Amino acid sequence: MRIVLHVDMDSFFASIEERDHPRLKGLPIVVGSDPKNGKGRGVVSTANYPARKYGIRSAVPISRAWKLSQQAKKAGQPEVVFMDVDMAKYARVSKEIMNYIASQGEAFQAGGIDECYLELISSKNNWKTARARAEKIRKYIKEKFRLTCSIGVGPNKLIAKIAVEDNKPDGLTVVRDEEVQKFLDSKSVRVIPGIGPKAEQALLQIGVETIKDLRQKTKGELVEAFGKRGGDFYQRARGISDSPVEAGGEAKSIGRDMTLEKDTLDPKILLPHFKAIAEDVFSLIKKEKLVFKTIMVVVRFEGFETHTKGHSLERPAKELNIIETEAMKLLLPFLDGRQNPKRKKIRLIGIRLSNLGEYKPGLFD
Repeated sequence: MRIVLHVDMDSFFASIEERDHPRLKGLPIVVGSDPKNGKGRGVVSTANYPARKYGIRSAVPISRAWKLSQQAKKAGQPEVVFMDVDMAKYARVSKEIMNYIASQGEAFQAGGIDECYLELISSKNNWKTARARAEKIRKYIKEKFRLTCSIGVGPNKLIAKIAVEDNKPDGLTVVRDEEVQKFLDSKSVRVIPGIGPKAEQALLQIGVETIKDLRQKTKGELVEAFGKRGGDFYQRARGISDSPVEAGGEAKSIGRDMTLEKDTLDPKILLPHFKAIAEDVFSLIKKEKLVFKTIMVVVRFEGFETHTKGHSLERPAKELNIIETEAMKLLLPFLDGRQNPKRKKIRLIGIRLSNLGEYKPGLFD
């Protein structure tokens, strides 16, 4: 029997800021780029739950968030407090929390800065001990860090991930093996990882709205309509997933991005910003004492079309000049037309490092 926990920190960035600034308690908080009175060009990183009541969520354009805040203000509601991203602080808190969670089970997998999976493999574990372990984790995080998390518990990663959304914030949902189908059937197909807006619309065209509807389709029907993905949908509608919790507690990646003041293809504007991003990412891995093996650039064009391009090194690296050189090689095709034949202007650029590992003492000396 597998027992997997999915731990998800509640509005992580905004909750840390609320904790560190008691005067903000209970107010709507948005962490992201500067809204500039509705003219800002970035997006929301995190919105706390009071801000979400205004319709503000992660990835919403910051200009839209500002307008929603002004609408709320006119209606007599508190105005949103906009705060800059302090990624170094969030990363420090995340590392402490993840280290603790990793100590509570036999297999741990980071899913990002604010979420992770934990598998309880010991034969002594059962659903009762799993619930107790989840409560212990929630209590520790609340008392030690003054933050809340939500936890989903299920027989695999798929069910645990869906369950965590059932009782947020500061909640716990346990779905036993025998409860899986009842738990899934009434839910929208959108809760299944891999089913986005386009797939949802395509499923609606064949009469599928809920997971129960999806389960009533044959595997052949789904494969015919969606190809290989249809087979995945067939399995997931039945709560079937054998995806392992990958042992290891290191963060999967570290990165930074920047939304430009104005869409552009001008290297004189782009390259200084790109160099600053490289320096920022370097400072993060140096601070966290990490080396990397894979580097990726992120480019978002006007219209929010996003592309990534990556490269893996032969061996781990730690130097700023390697980050700058390798990232530049990946960026140039977007500037000279090889990866951007229509010469679309660029809205956002970013650098992400992955395949991370701990450095040995003296590497940064």
